Amino acid sequence: MDTWVWWLVAAVGLGIPLVVTALPEFGMLAVGAVAAAVTSKLGAGTVTQFVVFAAVSVALIAVVRPIANRHRRQRPELQTGVEALKGRSAVVLERVDGNGGRIKLAGEIWSARSYDTGRSYEAGQQVDVVEIDGATALVL
Repeated sequence: MDTWVWWLVAAVGLGIPLVVTALPEFGMLAVGAVAAAVTSKLGAGTVTQFVVFAAVSVALIAVVRPIANRHRRQRPELQTGVEALKGRSAVVLERVDGNGGRIKLAGEIWSARSYDTGRSYEAGQQVDVVEIDGATALVL
């Protein structure tokens, strides 16, 4: 069997742990094996094939891993659920103080409580949602 076929078998062999473990490094090694298979098919020697395999694999790992890690650490820009309500403005419908009240937030009526228990807000005032505690908005 030709050497390039063995490189393709190695690429498939490296692809299996990629699928099973979801470690992208195996995929990068598989791409390196495919590059070595192409090098073999073009008639290069065994040493050149291993050099191509190592160079392509290391280059992919060196370039792709830092990019993937950077993307994984970033907070998603799209906030949903109660996280999307924090920082929004609301209108007081019924007096809001440390004990409770009602506000209109994002088109819905919410129970609310003053974040600063000593302050109160009268109907018609604009308030900002600081936090959501269960089904109650804490406002300032």
